[in-house]
Amino acid sequence: MSDLWVFGYGSLMWRPGFDHIECQPALLRGAHRSLCVYSVVHRGTERRPGLVLGLDAGGSCRGIAFRVEASAADKTLDYLRDREQVTNVYRETHRQIELLAPLRRKVRAVCFVVDREHPQYAGRLPVNKQAEIVRYGRGASGDNVEYVANTLSHLREMGLREPTLTALMTSIG
Repeated sequence: MSDLWVFGYGSLMWRPGFDHIECQPALLRGAHRSLCVYSVVHRGTERRPGLVLGLDAGGSCRGIAFRVEASAADKTLDYLRDREQVTNVYRETHRQIELLAPLRRKVRAVCFVVDREHPQYAGRLPVNKQAEIVRYGRGASGDNVEYVANTLSHLREMGLREPTLTALMTSIG
């Protein structure tokens, strides 16, 4: 078995929760980061859902690729499935990503892509509706506003702009 690559585009970037031996800025083509998943566990509840990021069809997404030693791959996948697949709103896939530094090269990585047929798929909501949901979302992993703010902060540290998330945070105040 070879080393495992994991693509992080949201909270995995700033709180991966698993051991890794390398992390690199990376690009995934064919999906984009979108606040398109109703969270009923981590950042909300069934009664008051929050909103979290998903990889949605089309475009591209810059994030972080984590390399996990082959000997820890199964343990890491178990952890990720427990964390990301609580309600099966994502499809676990292996996609080609491009590592952006220090040398550009392509690898296959585990990616969790939103299932558009799942009842928690929110689609593309207007920013004011996103703000209304995020403002009051709180779940097992904490406050929904904190989740968006941490992700946006990490993206800025990477030199990336996310106009929709910025507008959302401005709207929340």
